[in-house]
Amino acid sequence: MDKKTMMENLAREAHEKGVFTGAWLYAENGKIVSKGALGFCDPEDKKPITEESIFELASVSKQFTAAAIMLLRKRGLLSLEDELSKFFPENPYKGITIRHMLTHTCGLPDHEEWAMETLTDEDGTPDNSLCVRFLKECGQEPLFAPGEKFEYSNTAYCLLAEIVEKVSGRPFEDFMQKEIFEPCEMNNTRVCHIRIDGIPFENFARGLVFEDDVYRIPDELESYREVVLLDGESGDGFVYTNIFDMLKWDRALRNETLLSKEEQTEMYTPGTLNSGEHGNWGEPDEIGYGFGWDIYNDPKIGRVVLHDGGWPGYITHFERGVDCDRVLIVLCCRGPEDERGFDGFYNGVSDIARDREPKPIRTIEDIALKNPDKSKWESFCGKYEHPEDADFMIDEVFMKDGELHVHALDDGDEMTFRLYPLGEDEFGRKGGMLTLKFGDGCLMFDDLTCKKL
Repeated sequence: MDKKTMMENLAREAHEKGVFTGAWLYAENGKIVSKGALGFCDPEDKKPITEESIFELASVSKQFTAAAIMLLRKRGLLSLEDELSKFFPENPYKGITIRHMLTHTCGLPDHEEWAMETLTDEDGTPDNSLCVRFLKECGQEPLFAPGEKFEYSNTAYCLLAEIVEKVSGRPFEDFMQKEIFEPCEMNNTRVCHIRIDGIPFENFARGLVFEDDVYRIPDELESYREVVLLDGESGDGFVYTNIFDMLKWDRALRNETLLSKEEQTEMYTPGTLNSGEHGNWGEPDEIGYGFGWDIYNDPKIGRVVLHDGGWPGYITHFERGVDCDRVLIVLCCRGPEDERGFDGFYNGVSDIARDREPKPIRTIEDIALKNPDKSKWESFCGKYEHPEDADFMIDEVFMKDGELHVHALDDGDEMTFRLYPLGEDEFGRKGGMLTLKFGDGCLMFDDLTCKKL
């Protein structure tokens, strides 16, 4: 199969449909098969993205934090069985090891909301050490006993960065630069806090979000206040790089520049719960989560390790074939106008990388009914009950310009969006994968049934 042409055509189609703005690279045996860049990297659409453009990796950064921990263990400075309390004695959460933190099985509560409220109340400057203060001051119970469950934890990875600082005696940013990025010749890679320290890159791709049918800088929007308030964090994100440096990272791993094959194999080994099961997301072909890597077994090419990243304005993907020598890098700097369409692109390039034919990109407008019967739509309008403990709630359905719209609450933030008819009583939205179905005096979504008030 002509992977170069197939990836280029898929990326171009995705860009034309408004679901991909960014850069990609695919290589086999260290040789680039396909690469490219599409769109603009500034809000004014004046500066084209290039293959050298710098993107924020978001959670793809976690593999670098895990590598730093493994490097310190290699030097005999820590053990994966060391407990969090060894480094932060006043921490009340007992029995949590570095291994638990690496594999998201630690049970620590999430720090982000507490951190944002604290910084707002105190008019403070974002700083990663706030995570240590969170342990002592939040007063929250553990989510579960260490090793009982798998639950993704940004808090754990921020604390891992603090452990790197404490053990090495150096700022995390400096340790990563001197001990990881420079030895791997990743000359365009940094741990950055651009809202505090400024942007160190001329070719920086600014992340934009799609809000009210236009692209906007998230810093300007209250609903994305985390991009400013959490900008001082490290460990869970905030590595900035480009596609070529990520290829260098892949080669450094292949060549055992920092970590041996045996050490990497340990990183690619799924974390085990107390029950003996592997903690994971429950996806097809998934084996589990290792140290900063999701682990899959592909029926065609064998073991694949990967990680996705998401932060307002950025969507990133990095995957490596372990049993074969393949690497796929996708870096996006604009939230997609249509998430179904982006999923089609993301799944498509991954399929090509794994020797499968990609499916067509289908947006919500592609699959929506073209001439729907609207005779029942007025009966769907009205207020709906709010389910307890739900992060996402439909508050009201209403007609606007002849189409159904929804007013919703997403983790407390208000949002309004149009519904697209997928069937007589079934609807979808452009900004997410949510499907809603109307019944007799009720609305159903996400396994919830909400009565009309």
